[in-house]
Amino acid sequence: MDKFLTYFKDIFTFTEGKPLLFTQMFFWGFFAVVLLFYALVYKKIALRNIYLLLVSFFFYYKTSGVFLVLLLFTICSDYNWGRLIHNSTSQRNKKIFLTCSIILNMLLLGYFKYAYFFTTSTNELFGTHFAFFNQFSHFTNTFLGTHFSVDKLILPVGISFFTFQSISYTVDLYRGNVKPVKNIFDYGFFVCFFPHLVAGPIVKAHDFLYQVYLPYDLKRKEFGLALFWILNGLMKKIVADYIAVNFVDRIFDSPNYYSGVETVFGIFGYSLQIYMDFSGYTDIAIGVALILGFRLKTNFNSPYKAQDVSDFWKRWHISLSSWLKEYLYIPLGGNRKGTVGSYVAISILAIVLVMLTGKLWLLLVLFGLAIAFALISYFSVKFRNSVNTNINLMVTMLLGGLWHGSSWLFIIWGGLNGLGLVIHKLWLRISPFKNSTSFMVKAITVLFTLTFISFTRIFFRSDSLDIVSLIFDRISNHFGLELFFKIIQGYSFVLSLVLIGYLIHWIPASMKEKYREFFAGLPIYAMALAVVGVIFVMYQLMSDEMQPFIYFQF
Repeated sequence: MDKFLTYFKDIFTFTEGKPLLFTQMFFWGFFAVVLLFYALVYKKIALRNIYLLLVSFFFYYKTSGVFLVLLLFTICSDYNWGRLIHNSTSQRNKKIFLTCSIILNMLLLGYFKYAYFFTTSTNELFGTHFAFFNQFSHFTNTFLGTHFSVDKLILPVGISFFTFQSISYTVDLYRGNVKPVKNIFDYGFFVCFFPHLVAGPIVKAHDFLYQVYLPYDLKRKEFGLALFWILNGLMKKIVADYIAVNFVDRIFDSPNYYSGVETVFGIFGYSLQIYMDFSGYTDIAIGVALILGFRLKTNFNSPYKAQDVSDFWKRWHISLSSWLKEYLYIPLGGNRKGTVGSYVAISILAIVLVMLTGKLWLLLVLFGLAIAFALISYFSVKFRNSVNTNINLMVTMLLGGLWHGSSWLFIIWGGLNGLGLVIHKLWLRISPFKNSTSFMVKAITVLFTLTFISFTRIFFRSDSLDIVSLIFDRISNHFGLELFFKIIQGYSFVLSLVLIGYLIHWIPASMKEKYREFFAGLPIYAMALAVVGVIFVMYQLMSDEMQPFIYFQF
């Protein structure tokens, strides 16, 4: 009896350090139960939405525990700001309500992502001794019986994703792109629909909200496609974990133990790992959502087929890239001009850079550079136009880097990608290859783009600048080309997986479409055999402990 009670308790309570993952058998048991009761309510739209809202709350509780309170606050807050925006007859008031909504969301997100960083940086800059005190932990310890340390900050799983989704609703409502939801339950369902809740794809209001009121519709072929995406995502995740545990993590944890050749393999291995990990999650999310009757947009479009950096960012994490473009880049002025918002964003980034270094003199240096840029822009129209057309691109990429974390490494990673985008725009003016149809030219540009993206990820993946320095040292001073064939032989299986992964990635889109369609048309028994086969392969490659999805930390 005690064992049964303990098992029952484990099912319905949150276990710290063990988020609910798509790769766990528990999730698929949970999903089977969800479908069982879904069969009773799916025809009644209002009841269906409330049911899926409650299911999503449970899913987030099992993933992030007491941080469910933050999700509830976001839903209640933006639902009411949305009502105020819609009901107001004054454009000025609409703008005020929208501003309040955005500020509240960004303060909440900023607190959990950067409050500890700002406290420690302030102490370092000004010699103060402010003790960080986690107000949220104090609140939950007092009223909800938790036992969090109040001098540490824990990042809630998926907070960036559901915050961005919620912001899209109030902005789209202000712009007139959507109609207000009928009630708070429908709004809550839009924000926290569990397949995309904790790691995307980010769902914008005007792309998804209308589906909340559509009747359930799933054709036989769509069911086959949904199952394909789920199996495809699971295989990606398992292979990504195998590559990480058996090769990539070792390289990045202790680069001084490996030759430059191994390090380069590790860098390209990480590019494949992060793609398979992240796109694997969204593949599963798309499949699970489709079975429930909802269509999520594609989040990855073979990004390593990109022939330039600009094309890459149109293919990689499309939901975030398009969100940043629609709600940040274009409002800042796009490629037309810098705006007041552009320079406010630059000022924020400057403050962050100063705090990262802990050096006040950097503020004077940055201020001097700003004056120099202003003077040059005043006397040079060509320079001014160049700054105006590229400033928002750099700001967006730098803020994208900062979104990933308060670290020099993420800032550098974002800056390098921004610089790559700017250089590509300039290169297009003189490139003799921009209209080329040559296979050789395309292959070279694809490999060049992959190499650039992979090497910027050294900063993204490394734990410190010291690790980055060691990695570049191994490549430049200890390359070990004479060990090439021994390394290939020693890591034959894991490197074969990496090579096969890239080759599958580079298969033409038309061929991929054909085998997806073929799978979707198979009889149910054949699909069942495919499920058994995938489970068998997963069991062979699975590490002892499944790794959390990489983007859970953002």
